[in-house]
Amino acid sequence: MNKVKHLLTVLLSVTTFTTAYPAFAESSQPTSNANQTNEQTRARIHTELGAGYFSRGQYAVALEELRDALSADNRYAPAYGVMGLVYMELKEDKPAEENFQRAMDLAPGESEIHNNYGWFLCTRNRFDEAIKQFNIALGNPLYPTPERALTNAGICLLQANKPDDAQGYLEKSLKFQPNQAQALTKLAQIYFQQGRLFEARTLIERFFANNQPTAEALWLGVRLARKQSNKDAEASYGLQLRRQFADAPETQLLLQGKYD
Repeated sequence: MNKVKHLLTVLLSVTTFTTAYPAFAESSQPTSNANQTNEQTRARIHTELGAGYFSRGQYAVALEELRDALSADNRYAPAYGVMGLVYMELKEDKPAEENFQRAMDLAPGESEIHNNYGWFLCTRNRFDEAIKQFNIALGNPLYPTPERALTNAGICLLQANKPDDAQGYLEKSLKFQPNQAQALTKLAQIYFQQGRLFEARTLIERFFANNQPTAEALWLGVRLARKQSNKDAEASYGLQLRRQFADAPETQLLLQGKYD
């Protein structure tokens, strides 16, 4: 479930493309809709359709739409960017990387493409290369949603077992978007591990006030409440976790009493 939510973030960055990843943002390239040629308009429409099919897991249909987009305009960078995401999910790394590279060659200033390529690299454990791409995205002062790349970089650094470095990116992400769900939970986890329980609790309560519960957040809520001897909160979070996410790994840890 967490993976799906994260991919949707990347995708949002594909379809608005004025828009960390995986909603579908189209690229914030300079051509406005009013000035687009018929070929560019067709490419844009097919790319948006392809992104929509991708978000629903209909990868074959998504690729058909993206090929139609490139048949209309073979220099339309967003189509290559979405195609890279599709191949990433299909575990076809060579065409995924080729399409990301083509997208970046055509639109080197498009931060969201660098962000999505960075996430691809992170999922392949190429952490240093991934952080470089996130930083390229963040180097664009016109990037409208830097919290995406900041959050992705933080998550990637956590996967690389570098929580201190991750903390800085996540804290910056929350300055841009104070209620960003993944930044809140990941930073709360870091603070929890550091023993900064009050700060961790503040973040996790902000998460629940602005986002739908996740197994990850509820499990952290359970452990925080337990550390702070708040039995009512511990019971409440635990009950929600068992009812809403019965098959989640976090629920199994709860049932086994593995709090550490």
